[in-house]
Amino acid sequence: MAVNLFPPAAADLKPVAGVRLGVAQANIRKPDRKDLLVVSLAHDATVSGVFTKNRFCAAPVQICKAHLDAVQRDALSIRALLVNTGNANAGTGERGYEDAMATCTMLAALLSCKPEQVMPFSTGVILEPLPVDRIIAGMPFAIDDLAEDNWLDAAEAIMTTDTVPKAASRVIQIDGKTVTVTGMSKGAGMIKPNMATMLGFMATDAKVPQALLDTMLKRATDQSFNCITVDGDTSTNDSLILIASGKVDPGIVDENSPAYAALQEAITSLAQELAQKVVRDGEGATKFMTITVENGVSREECRRIAYSVAHSPLVKTAFYASDPNLGRILAAIGYADVEDLDVSRLNLYLDDVWVAKNGERNPEYREEDGQRVMQQSEITIRIDLARGNDAVTVWTCDLSHDYVSINADYRS
Repeated sequence: MAVNLFPPAAADLKPVAGVRLGVAQANIRKPDRKDLLVVSLAHDATVSGVFTKNRFCAAPVQICKAHLDAVQRDALSIRALLVNTGNANAGTGERGYEDAMATCTMLAALLSCKPEQVMPFSTGVILEPLPVDRIIAGMPFAIDDLAEDNWLDAAEAIMTTDTVPKAASRVIQIDGKTVTVTGMSKGAGMIKPNMATMLGFMATDAKVPQALLDTMLKRATDQSFNCITVDGDTSTNDSLILIASGKVDPGIVDENSPAYAALQEAITSLAQELAQKVVRDGEGATKFMTITVENGVSREECRRIAYSVAHSPLVKTAFYASDPNLGRILAAIGYADVEDLDVSRLNLYLDDVWVAKNGERNPEYREEDGQRVMQQSEITIRIDLARGNDAVTVWTCDLSHDYVSINADYRS
């Protein structure tokens, strides 16, 4: 059950000139569902990506990195993305790499480009061979379906345990020119910051030089997909892609230009919305939780404490039960590996309720006040360290019975 998250309307997802999307039912794992996506890009598009840091990264992740390097080295451009759901093609060794390359080669032939101009993405079950024949058989149907206004179908085609397709748009004016940014993400479990979410794709029709696009994506990721967690696991397939089709030239020449700042803000805002949608649709989630750690001596210190709280099964299950057993939050702060933390200065708030004052129970705190906040579907935990000027915000969800059931039955 997603937390205050509803499917987007197709009309609200704005087409991005130079980016066409087509889906097909390839029966990769389950029949009668959209499970294959082809994204065709303009000849002069620029593409940037960030990927999982899991050492067991999947074959498509390895190929995406190699192909991004190849096109930049050879002055080419990425021409297509190929995405399948139902099978992660991870833990599949040399065969998995060859299978992913075979799909790139076939799609390149169909689109009249080189294999290294195709980026493959997979999500689903690990340790199973990729059904290459089904994917290849589905490609012509996805190509026939290519359209610029196909974002909703595309968002549905990349889902696994998601209950809601996740997509959104931004339309901004830069120096009198209309610039569009549209994106989609998928993910509900195995979400942990260390780059992005399981899969995410954002596109703009703006013209952006490669180096600046890389910077834009990194900054947006650090403030969005690197600020979420559902269960503390990092997937083998996490990938986040930013495409600039180049159909609108707003005059982005360097990081100091107003046009750069305007587009960066739009991309970051979109990335944050997509990242939060992932948490709202966390497997079995009933609560959406914002954790802010403020007045720390460094962002790293604040981040450690925020994730210590966000990853704690005891904290997450207490929130699921609406049980104001808030000492669990203090315990998680205490083991966050911040050795010189002075807990006697720490203050803890649950929304508008001041729970702990100077490291101990606030004399004015009443449990019924904590209970009132805990029963809400959206809750803010604010931790004031009172020792510096840095702050970090992360987003997470609770841990319910359904989380166990969904993951226990995932392969069934």
